[in-house]
Amino acid sequence: MTAKLDYRWHLREVMATRGMFSTTDLRPLLPERGIDLSASQIYRLVVETPERLNLKVLMALLDIRGCSMDELIEPVSTGRARARETADGTEAIGVGECRPKRARITGP
Repeated sequence: MTAKLDYRWHLREVMATRGMFSTTDLRPLLPERGIDLSASQIYRLVVETPERLNLKVLMALLDIRGCSMDELIEPVSTGRARARETADGTEAIGVGECRPKRARITGP
């Protein structure tokens, strides 16, 4: 069974190490590279971890900050998924493992 993978987004830290402390500092640099984002989109990009990211936006951020992808995105393992053993001895994960148990209500 493989580990579940996730990532950490370090744009805010990369910006700070290069003297850029405000999202408004980033706003005029993106259109120079053909990226048109609103102020709220840029804020969310810096402050939150993006679920989806356009590769052109990623390449523009790497160019603006002069950093590598390793500095911006850190892969992390969230641990092994819970598994159970099947009849033939192999591990399998089932949906039932993730569901809560039904409550049993007994009379007085």
